[in-house]
Amino acid sequence: MTEDRVHRVRALLDAVRAEGRTALTAPEGKVLADAYGIAVAGEVLARDVEEAVASAALFGGPVVMKIVSPDVLHKTEAGGVVVGVEGAADVRAAFHRIVAGARAYAPGARIEGVQVQELLPRGQEVIVGAVTDPTFGKVVAFGLGGVLVEVLKDVTFRLAPVRAEEALSMLDSIRAAEVLRGVRGQPGVDRWALAEQIRRVSELVADFPEIAEVDLNPVMATEDSAVAADVRVILAERQPPARRTYTREEILGSMRRLMQPSSVAVIGASGTPGKIGNSVMRNLVDGGFPGEIHPVNPRADDILGRKAYKSVTDVPGEVDVAVFAVPARSVAAALEEVGRKGIPNAVLIPSGFAETGEHALQAELVAIAERYGVRLLGPNIYGYYSTWQDLCATFCTPYDVKGGVALTSQSGGIGMAILGFARTTRTGVSAIVGLGNKSDLDEDDLLTWFGEDPHTRCIAMHLEDLKDGRAFVAAARATVPKKPVVVLKAGRTAAGARAAGSHTGALAGDDAVYDDILRQAGVIRAPGLNDMLEYARALPVLPAPKGDNVVVITGAGGSGVLLSDAVTDNGLSLMEIPPDLDEAFRRFIPPFGASGNPVDITGGEPPSTYEATIRLGLQHPRVHALVLGYWHTIVTPPMVFAELTARVVAEFRARGVEKPVVASLAGDVEVEEACQYLFERGVVAYPYTTEKPVAVLGAKYRWARAAGLLP
Repeated sequence: MTEDRVHRVRALLDAVRAEGRTALTAPEGKVLADAYGIAVAGEVLARDVEEAVASAALFGGPVVMKIVSPDVLHKTEAGGVVVGVEGAADVRAAFHRIVAGARAYAPGARIEGVQVQELLPRGQEVIVGAVTDPTFGKVVAFGLGGVLVEVLKDVTFRLAPVRAEEALSMLDSIRAAEVLRGVRGQPGVDRWALAEQIRRVSELVADFPEIAEVDLNPVMATEDSAVAADVRVILAERQPPARRTYTREEILGSMRRLMQPSSVAVIGASGTPGKIGNSVMRNLVDGGFPGEIHPVNPRADDILGRKAYKSVTDVPGEVDVAVFAVPARSVAAALEEVGRKGIPNAVLIPSGFAETGEHALQAELVAIAERYGVRLLGPNIYGYYSTWQDLCATFCTPYDVKGGVALTSQSGGIGMAILGFARTTRTGVSAIVGLGNKSDLDEDDLLTWFGEDPHTRCIAMHLEDLKDGRAFVAAARATVPKKPVVVLKAGRTAAGARAAGSHTGALAGDDAVYDDILRQAGVIRAPGLNDMLEYARALPVLPAPKGDNVVVITGAGGSGVLLSDAVTDNGLSLMEIPPDLDEAFRRFIPPFGASGNPVDITGGEPPSTYEATIRLGLQHPRVHALVLGYWHTIVTPPMVFAELTARVVAEFRARGVEKPVVASLAGDVEVEEACQYLFERGVVAYPYTTEKPVAVLGAKYRWARAAGLLP
């Protein structure tokens, strides 16, 4: 920011605030635009009729006339806009009509005059704006403008501020991107000029947090310019309270003691079966946790063979984690003792806080924790599992299959679905963590830890909201280059166009913003719970692709068509088979088969045909991924197909040729065992579906691009 433009903008915003206003007039909006180099139409404020006539004459052609009033926000609704006015008589008539319309619309409104504005050349109408999102803060928006923005809602969002290349990417992120490039003989728009409008608006709102919304609508984009016809700026009524933040080192320090504790205290431990405190104790003891386990219960001397303490302050030595299994009303007092003991982490299983309307009770816990430097997990959670530490700090069923997938959920029910899926599919996990009300620890803390955890190869998170979207994005951007992050965001239907003073504000539905910002962060968004779990299970199995060329090899023409559709639906590219590879495939498939892509070897072929064609796909340097379609025949039974496929893939990987291979198996129930066999050997395979294996491959490609492994 230059000092001069900061001074101009600050002085104007302070003056508007001093008048008790939150909406800037159009001339005031132009002051901000000029300060930031945002291109807007030439204009003059006319305070009376004769000034309007003189101002119109300056532009030497038709003009647009608009009411200027701090009390008339929606000018069109008030009859305060007239387009294409030309000649002194028409200017005078328009001036009187506009003022009269505004007075009728808002009696008593302060009218400063009429804005006389040059009529911009016709072009593609687009909208450029910014809004303050409750999760992500300042977000810049771009989409088709005018009436289309309200009808089609074809808008994309990014965190502000954006770099020039990010602004350019927004032009290609709307459904109507082709229109901007030029269609049916019409020239394309000046992409750099349009991207600059986006970038400069994003700079403005990032520099001045009190600006709640900015709306340039429409921006007339032509082949050599992008100029805003209207500027609307709205200030926030109040600034949100600052959230306490922690450094990366502080997060990793506390998370290390939470996920790799040497000593755990259970507050509310019980020897009575059926109580939560008993279940937590049994899971810790029976799960083989090698550290110290200290039950805390003022009415017991011994619980499950371990000495019980009246208070956590009586426990000898250091304690890394205190797990709470007491009623909500008892948590605050016990948390005070945890703080005095210097325990860095409190795992709050009890419910009865913000989720039931007890916000004050939850706020009390947060205040106590901040006073003593205790990090809170929960409340209202099922606990957590840290399998590599043999730690099962939960009242739910135990799980001890170690692996590379870290799973988190905001919901206890979803957490148990995760557990059941992991057990059924034999998915090894590094951790399963409940987040509940997220009074303190949340997804960005866990993401920071799992990003560094050597046991974790993929992170999957179910969330209903994010407390601090920007912190999450920062953690995701640091993690994605190393390992995939999969998110299931609940509440995909937008909350509706909330009451807002601008088009941009109304269009910023929660899910639309989440979708674009998560993509911007490199996160893979799963459409449903099973998709999230399957992505988490499968992504660590597949090697990263090294190029875009996907080849489908199938024993059934019908599945080949469906697999090809799935490839396109998931943003993947069916390879155009080169002549040498086409000729090689033809040597192995019968005359009534089909080369090309998909390669249809037909259903009656023996195992040798499957093996030969898979080998061709793996050895050809221009093929980057294989999608296999198998259907059950006695000639090539399911396990025969599975064994030969796994053997060939393993052979090539041993030679350093690693390509992602996914398979769809159709047939009788034997295909289920064959799929499990393939999965365990690095080939992602599913029975009875052509969509799921390709969706997983598409997710792997999305991660590879976000991680910078592919263009």
